[in-house]
Amino acid sequence: MRILIDTQAFIWFVENDKQLPDKIRKELENTDNAIILSIASLWEMAIKISLDKLHISCDIEEMIDKIYHNGFELLPILPNHIIKLSTLKYFHRDPFDRIIIAQCLGEDLPVVTSDEIFKDYGVRVKWK
Repeated sequence: MRILIDTQAFIWFVENDKQLPDKIRKELENTDNAIILSIASLWEMAIKISLDKLHISCDIEEMIDKIYHNGFELLPILPNHIIKLSTLKYFHRDPFDRIIIAQCLGEDLPVVTSDEIFKDYGVRVKWK
């Protein structure tokens, strides 16, 4: 199964944070699944680190290494994602989450997120 992981869930996974449910951790560790991280998540982390709003155990370069170390894929932002983004209702105000939602819809991917608003867009949410 192909699954997109949102920024917070990715951070919790690589930081071994207990806020990530065990069931989800096992699914992310299952090598039969293709786990995908949006480039928007790296952009979000870089901005929040520079604003001193995100404190993680390593720098952004090491976070990038963790994507590949865990066998995850990186999803670029493609024109069809921007087109889908332009059609989204304005339920969610976070621009990073909005592009991740557009990517989920454009690629027909479920998402690992604790953010319930994703469901308002018809995204299949995997949590708990």
